Amino acid sequence: MKVGILGGGQLGRMLLQASANYIVETYVLENDKDCPAAHLCHHFVKGDINNFDAVYNFGKNLDALTIEIESVNVDALEKLESEGVKIYPTPNAIRTIKNKIKQKEFYHHNEIPTAHFVITQNLSELNNHLHLIPAVHKIGEGGYDGKGVQVIKEESHISKGFDAPAVLERMVNIKKEIAIIIAMNDKSESAIYPASEMIFDSVLNLLDYQLSPAILPEKILWKAEAIAMKVVKQLKSAGLFAIELFVTDTDEVLVNETAPRVHNSGHHTIEANYCSQYDMLWRIILQYPLGNTKAILPSAIVNILGADGFNGIAKYDGLDETLKMENVFVHLYGKQKTKPGRKMGHVTIISKDYQDLTHKANKIKHTLKVVS
Repeated sequence: MKVGILGGGQLGRMLLQASANYIVETYVLENDKDCPAAHLCHHFVKGDINNFDAVYNFGKNLDALTIEIESVNVDALEKLESEGVKIYPTPNAIRTIKNKIKQKEFYHHNEIPTAHFVITQNLSELNNHLHLIPAVHKIGEGGYDGKGVQVIKEESHISKGFDAPAVLERMVNIKKEIAIIIAMNDKSESAIYPASEMIFDSVLNLLDYQLSPAILPEKILWKAEAIAMKVVKQLKSAGLFAIELFVTDTDEVLVNETAPRVHNSGHHTIEANYCSQYDMLWRIILQYPLGNTKAILPSAIVNILGADGFNGIAKYDGLDETLKMENVFVHLYGKQKTKPGRKMGHVTIISKDYQDLTHKANKIKHTLKVVS
């Protein structure tokens, strides 16, 4: 099969690493010829994944296409789908999810629990919804990795919002934030990964580190899995989906967001689960049986981010010391240049002991630095 990936970032890179286990000819479309995935595919095409002609011409001679980022030209994918190219997930699912407004309305329409929200068309409309504050303002399209999200804690912060179509969502008291990855194949068979607990950097609004499987009461876990499965079933699409959920201080479970692709919350599955999320997506695309999602051992993920005050060619301080640690696996994404907060890699830790996981995660955070 000839399979294309729209986007050449680190998710595409790890997807291509998993493709080496299968007989598949891989293609990548990305604007940057030095992107993390460029040298791992069989064929690299330089082009804009948001441009209709670029996406259509890239995909018209392929058997299947998938994405590593939602920001793609869906109109081109719909035309390709109508001409027989398999798209994972479907263009309709991507269109629903890529726009935060449509995504929220999808939850509401399908009675999927989510935080109370209203749609705002411009900044001035926030003044009509002061009763929702404190709230989170999420731009309809274009947000990614914490960008396009603004916390509005009080009325004086309204000016920080977006003067564009957006979602204004009431803040909830969160006890835990979890992610559940679900695989769905063309036969509507599904496989669910153990929930992961995410701990965020409050300044960058990026994943700080993560534990998996999440430590949750059984009833809450069942509720979260049922809600996540409902999201995927209502999307009516094969593919791999990551559903991010809040567990509130009253043990309510609410969907925060969905990603229609491999996800940073599933990096640990490469070493810590019998079938990684990347291998699983290839099984779906290539029509193979779904893999075993069970955890081999509990795990933690630490993001390697560009250190504050450093811009330029990346250097990795503390890499040797980190690599000496037992049951620690370093993944560098091959990005040549660093800047503050940029995702440059991740480290996975596996251990039977959750205390050992959190100890090593904190040690790595203070040991491994990306400078220039």
